[in-house]
Amino acid sequence: EQVRFDKSPVITMTLEAGTEPASNAAQLFRHFSSGSGSRGKANAEPRSWATLLASLALLGTAALTAVPLLRWLQRKRRALAFEYGPLELSDMTVEAAKRMHESKEQRSSLIPDALLDLEEQGEELQAALAPSAEVDKRAQALAAVGAPPFRRFLREKGVAEPARGSCRTLQLNIGLYCNQACNHCHVESSPLRKEMMSEDVVEQCLRLLRNSPSVEVLDLTGGAPELNSGFERLVLGAAELRDSGARPNLRIIDRCNLTVLLEPGQERLAEFLAKHRVDVIASLPSYDAAQTDKQRGRKVFERSIQGLRVLNELGYGNAEKTGLRLDLVFNPPGPFLPPKQALLESKYKKELSSAHGIEFDQLITIANMPIKRYFDFLRKKGSLEGYMDLLVRNFNEETVPDLMCTNTVSVGWDGAVFDCDFNQQLELRLAPNGRGQGLNVFDLQSLDDERLRKAKIVTAAHCFGCTAAQGSG
Repeated sequence: EQVRFDKSPVITMTLEAGTEPASNAAQLFRHFSSGSGSRGKANAEPRSWATLLASLALLGTAALTAVPLLRWLQRKRRALAFEYGPLELSDMTVEAAKRMHESKEQRSSLIPDALLDLEEQGEELQAALAPSAEVDKRAQALAAVGAPPFRRFLREKGVAEPARGSCRTLQLNIGLYCNQACNHCHVESSPLRKEMMSEDVVEQCLRLLRNSPSVEVLDLTGGAPELNSGFERLVLGAAELRDSGARPNLRIIDRCNLTVLLEPGQERLAEFLAKHRVDVIASLPSYDAAQTDKQRGRKVFERSIQGLRVLNELGYGNAEKTGLRLDLVFNPPGPFLPPKQALLESKYKKELSSAHGIEFDQLITIANMPIKRYFDFLRKKGSLEGYMDLLVRNFNEETVPDLMCTNTVSVGWDGAVFDCDFNQQLELRLAPNGRGQGLNVFDLQSLDDERLRKAKIVTAAHCFGCTAAQGSG
């Protein structure tokens, strides 16, 4: 600082920030005694004691001013740390108190571990093919095991082709961003994916939902749909439609990976889902930690169990009593068909209840679809032809009339329309009369549109995955 008095030399010195006033006074005294100053020792003029006393007086005045200021700042800081109750007394509810009393521990993200998993998968899997090339490779694998294309296979078996009916399920893949990177993922989601549904597409999908009375289910998937923009708006829009009485039986589904419930910033996600009566269908490929982590990534099982506990505490898993449905999804850890669903469900319930105290409503078993990341895995292991042969051998004609493509419209993050989520990932667009570039949500005013109703369902070799044994569609 520079301190100057009338008719006195300029005193140039540095007073250490944050030190006590007495310490700064001692600095000033040493400054005068040593004869140092702005002019240097050689030209220093004698310092008068009057100047020194005036300087000390100034410091004293500064101290008298600074000390109360510092104490006020300390009191202010302490006051900001206090958790005062809300000014609006009606906000002092039991629920608000529970939220306030929750642990303040900082959450950690699963994303760094998912990126490591993705790097390891890159070393293990063959380079990904373009969707059209992937379709050709599966067709070749079918031919190698002596099986014809799916549609011709149906004709030879005397089975009617899947026929499109009224749209009962609107499935939206609202983005490919995810906090996991599962090695069986048919969407190839990961923390590196940036594709997300725009606000315009979200609003058009809600418009289609309102204009399509036949739709009974809004099915939100991803990626981790909860981490993608538009998720909250879609839930709120659908819940408003249902709760208004216009569509009282509308079901809203969140395809949840469970670990997202523990991500930083998602502390209120489970409560949001429960408040708006969103059913949860959650992936858990095993009740064994090692098997789950091998398929879905490190630390996933532990976090999945924590996520299930969060849902159970809110009433999920006992739909008959609470109305909050929680279903789990099993898919095999390798190129096998799932066990019988009813038997495996009993084992899941026993294992998860006894080991972790977890409850859920139903187990859904699905076969791994030989597309995208799992297709790459099968190619790398030399199992593609063998797995396709397994699917063909176990064809079940009873599954065909109820395949998801007969009553579902699947919409991609960009608004493109497909028969199912699997066709979506293979870019097999739904097009009127099988021609053209395919429909987009902006081409439609309702899901009862004649162009949709009359469009042929697009099939390919991967369709055997939905028709094997007990079916996956």
